[in-house]
Amino acid sequence: MKPLNEIRCFLVDMDGTFYLGDRLLPGALEFAELMRSRGVPFLFLTNNSSKKNSQYAEKLRRLGLEIDASQIFTSGEATAIYLKREKPGARLYVVGTPALESELDAHGFTRTEENPDYVVLGFDTTVTYDKLWKLCDFVRAGVPYIATHPDLNCPTENGFMPDTGAFIRLVEASTGRLPDVVIGKPNAPIVAAVSDKVGLPIEDMAMIGDRLYTDIALGKTGITTILVLSGETKQEDLVDSPFQADYVMRDLADLVEHMR
Repeated sequence: MKPLNEIRCFLVDMDGTFYLGDRLLPGALEFAELMRSRGVPFLFLTNNSSKKNSQYAEKLRRLGLEIDASQIFTSGEATAIYLKREKPGARLYVVGTPALESELDAHGFTRTEENPDYVVLGFDTTVTYDKLWKLCDFVRAGVPYIATHPDLNCPTENGFMPDTGAFIRLVEASTGRLPDVVIGKPNAPIVAAVSDKVGLPIEDMAMIGDRLYTDIALGKTGITTILVLSGETKQEDLVDSPFQADYVMRDLADLVEHMR
């Protein structure tokens, strides 16, 4: 277990870790101030592919944290990086928000509803039955199938809304297929992309998050994991979980106190 004061870069989940809805969680700003005072970089790493990094940066600034969009890394951006390595300029059928579509467009891909090279399933708050129907047709036909992340639900101040993982199961029920690749936490492609971005090996980084099956399961890649109990996971969930964090904190305020 790597001492936290030896970590050279922190990756921070947002929903349920840094904020919930439009409310900062305890210790959020104090954590950012501590990292900046020590010269330790931190990136926000989110599985949510429904928004661009500039939209998240704008929200964080509205909540009181001055931050540049380059400090936010989404599963949508990681998906674009992965696909660019596989087949630059590929034709994509995308089930996602306009933000995800523009992210993929910016990396030189062409969106199409005919003969795609890949289908991409993201967190789509604009989903329609027609979109899902076409997606299932392509998946059933054997088109390579990529999902941005596996989260079943997205936490909100009023409960949970169905996320990409829920639609993965819907598509599986209809077609019998799971995605060929899932990019986001807890899978290796997103960590590899971040490692390249910051120029540090995985073992020098730590992931802070509130979900066992995404944030904490990322520990299988060799990254140090810190669970905060301010979001989805509660203390009792740890008893039978196959995913155990290196550190467990009440919230970011608890983490700041620990590091000081």
